[in-house]
Amino acid sequence: MSVPASQEPHTPQQDALRSADLSELLGHVHTCWDNERRSLSRQLHDSLGSSLTALTMHLGLLMQKLPPDQALQDRAGHMKKLLGQIVETNRQMQLKLWNDKLEFLGVRVALDELVTQFGEQRGITARCSLPEEELDCPRSHGIVLLHTLEEALRNIAQHAQASEIDVIVDDNEDETMLTVKDNGVGLSGPVAAGQPVGKFGLRMARERAAYLGGTLTLSAGAERGVTLTMILPKPPKDASVV
Repeated sequence: MSVPASQEPHTPQQDALRSADLSELLGHVHTCWDNERRSLSRQLHDSLGSSLTALTMHLGLLMQKLPPDQALQDRAGHMKKLLGQIVETNRQMQLKLWNDKLEFLGVRVALDELVTQFGEQRGITARCSLPEEELDCPRSHGIVLLHTLEEALRNIAQHAQASEIDVIVDDNEDETMLTVKDNGVGLSGPVAAGQPVGKFGLRMARERAAYLGGTLTLSAGAERGVTLTMILPKPPKDASVV
């Protein structure tokens, strides 16, 4: 029986290069994923959305021409209600795939509306502190900020049992920092340096931040709850960014 030759252990330099390669590959995958989601969302809007709008208009015209038969009127009303539900489902699917507000209204508005809607839907106090002006950051940073906030709010809704949250964005010449605080049940234990944070969603957010040279950390609140902090350094002004 042949015994496979033992592999030589990797050197720290080799491990560092492999880690950098994996980080770059994961960043590329995320970028492709974002582009695909954006493309699918626009297809739903341009194709399916336009067709549904046309159907709604045609149905409205037909209802005006229907004879005064109660059975027909009830059936047409049911069709109109069902069509409205399909239109709303399509709109929600578009939003989950890609938040167009990020591009058309800017990062600031997208973040603010996300926090406001979360508070209204969950019935909790949701405060948002943002710079007065639009954030001065590349599109790639805006995407990561929005995705990270979405994931942070999703975790709060599922696990925190919080009644209040605070979202703070600080933007200066060198970096952009996102802070999300809640007053929920807190962490089950301390998070050591280098330990994976949260579930897979937050771990992916951490990797996305790392790809941009940033960090994402979780820590226990001063009294209770959890504080998420993400810091994204800004690229040099003369660097080409996506």
